[in-house]
Amino acid sequence: MRKIFRMTLALVFCAAGTSALANIPDTSQGVIDIINRVNNYWQDSHPLPGSAFWDNAVYHTGNMEVCFLTGNSDFLHYSEVWAEHNEWKGAKSNNKAEWKYSYGESDKYVLFGDQQVCFQTYADLYTLSPDPQKIARAREVMEYQMSTNKVDYWWWADGLYMVMPVMTKLYKITGNPLYLEKLYEYWKYADDLMYDKKAGLYYRDGKYIYPKHRTINGKKDFWARGDGWVFAALAKVLKDLPEADQYRGKYLDRFRTMAKVVADCQQSEGYWTRSLLDPKYAPGPETSGTAFFTYGLLWGVNNGLLDKGTYLPVIEKSWKYLTTVALQPDGRIGYVQPIGEKAIPGQVVDADSTASFGVGAFLLAACEMARYVSEN
Repeated sequence: MRKIFRMTLALVFCAAGTSALANIPDTSQGVIDIINRVNNYWQDSHPLPGSAFWDNAVYHTGNMEVCFLTGNSDFLHYSEVWAEHNEWKGAKSNNKAEWKYSYGESDKYVLFGDQQVCFQTYADLYTLSPDPQKIARAREVMEYQMSTNKVDYWWWADGLYMVMPVMTKLYKITGNPLYLEKLYEYWKYADDLMYDKKAGLYYRDGKYIYPKHRTINGKKDFWARGDGWVFAALAKVLKDLPEADQYRGKYLDRFRTMAKVVADCQQSEGYWTRSLLDPKYAPGPETSGTAFFTYGLLWGVNNGLLDKGTYLPVIEKSWKYLTTVALQPDGRIGYVQPIGEKAIPGQVVDADSTASFGVGAFLLAACEMARYVSEN
């Protein structure tokens, strides 16, 4: 009788495991086919190089991950042309006396993180084909910034994605330890400002800290894309950070804490709503936050920092959403919340809602899925 019970129990677990993994691709080539469809659609639809501002630049962080994964020369050329068009710069002012880091889109805002995310791609292009010109401006800007005594450069959650990986990438290239020291100082300021220890999540910026700001239902309001920016940033930092770095444990602790909270916030359909702890505040699917969370979770599993058994069911559901709801037949990525900084009740986010940064986030997640499938 015990033997029969054990066999029956084993069959139940096997069936459950098969069901849970039903939406994990069978081959990495299947994922690469999706990547190619999405990326060809985006690049064919946007043949002209855009500005180096954050929205375009975030797309290129995803495109470069595709280049590292596949070696596709056409995709690589697309980012090279973009970098050359922008003179390997973000904001272009050469007058350091006027450089600013509050919000701004003019050439004076050289120290504003949204003008620095482009340096991630320039560093990646350098890594593939070293040429000091590619990172000369990035080094000039970041090393000037590090020479100041200011630490409040990252005052909004998005800024962590924009610049934290720039500093670890430039550290890997230059070996200058100041990049890692200042990375921690700047992150510590942002963490003290925006991190809610009880919730395990980051507010988008100081305006949204509870109880000063609440959802219409009186709850804490954590914006999905904002926390997606942070979670993805931590993954990218841990990827490039030396194992012996004295602050690595602090970043890893935040990463694991966020992973647990993020997993608990996932909707049954696989996506995350725009306000993580109040799904009714702005209900419905949203792709950019979902893709960043999927990327971070997959990266953590792929690199042995997150438990596969715990997080694979979460990943399986989010991947199903990304590839059956967000992904449109022509390769367009839909349900991306437009540029903004918060969940907005009543805002239309549908299959036609797409944006460069949402595509970039999707490509990051897809590359990690391809790596997962190839190793499992």
